[in-house]
Amino acid sequence: MAGAALFGGTACTPDRSAESRRVKASAVSVDPTQPLTDREKDVLHEAEQLLIQACMSERGFRTWVVPRVPLPEDRDFPYVVDDVRWAGDHGYGSELQKRRDQVRSSDPNRRYFERLSPQEQELALDALHGRRSARQLKVTAPNGMTVARFADGCTARAQEELYGDLRAWFRAGTITDALGDMNRARVFTEKEFKDSARDWSACMRGRGFPYATPHDSRRAFRKPADTASRKKEIRTAVAEAECAVSSGLSATAHRLEQRIGAHLTDEYADEFRNRLRLERAALKRARSTVENG
Repeated sequence: MAGAALFGGTACTPDRSAESRRVKASAVSVDPTQPLTDREKDVLHEAEQLLIQACMSERGFRTWVVPRVPLPEDRDFPYVVDDVRWAGDHGYGSELQKRRDQVRSSDPNRRYFERLSPQEQELALDALHGRRSARQLKVTAPNGMTVARFADGCTARAQEELYGDLRAWFRAGTITDALGDMNRARVFTEKEFKDSARDWSACMRGRGFPYATPHDSRRAFRKPADTASRKKEIRTAVAEAECAVSSGLSATAHRLEQRIGAHLTDEYADEFRNRLRLERAALKRARSTVENG
């Protein structure tokens, strides 16, 4: 959510004029049956942050609009790195982590918040996320955990204005987001995945990389210490990606993800429909907000 990124999240300041915002927003199509494109997600994100910015200004605080994806080349490989070209450029992404840290340290929202006094920080957080005494919205996620948020503050106000129904948006968003994590967790438990992972490991051992799972190889290069380690990281990641393809692990993981995802989508069809309905309706308001922002 946009509000979470404002004080302490990873973000950077976009250099974008009002004219470029209008071009970007006007390019958004509104198809009621299709999932949102990345461009449409960007417009919703920017509109929410603009609404938060206006609300926080009314309460005496400043915020800056930040992009939804600060590093476009950053990618998530939840099962195994399977893009040989990306691996050749980034290894396991250790240099991207350095850039994430740089973006975080230079985030204007974070720097602004850190300059506030402790009392002002508390007031700013209350203004952004809601007062502790405010009414709470609660949703039971598919994993059984109860997720709560305050129905007060600028984030809630912005989402209410954008999506029209804060309670429905919070419920649909919480449940559908949790299902993505459940999907990935279930993939790892499937026998097909475990069998393919063993084939992947055999491929890696044949190339001189004794890793039992992709998690083990990734963990080994979380923080390469020098240039030599960086070169080894890239060699290992490229081997991982090639073995992911040749062993069938990549194809197996994506097939299982689609199969399990389809089952979860059917099981929670109402929540997926509600989320898409709210997002599609919000796009019209978001486009107007961005064009006038």
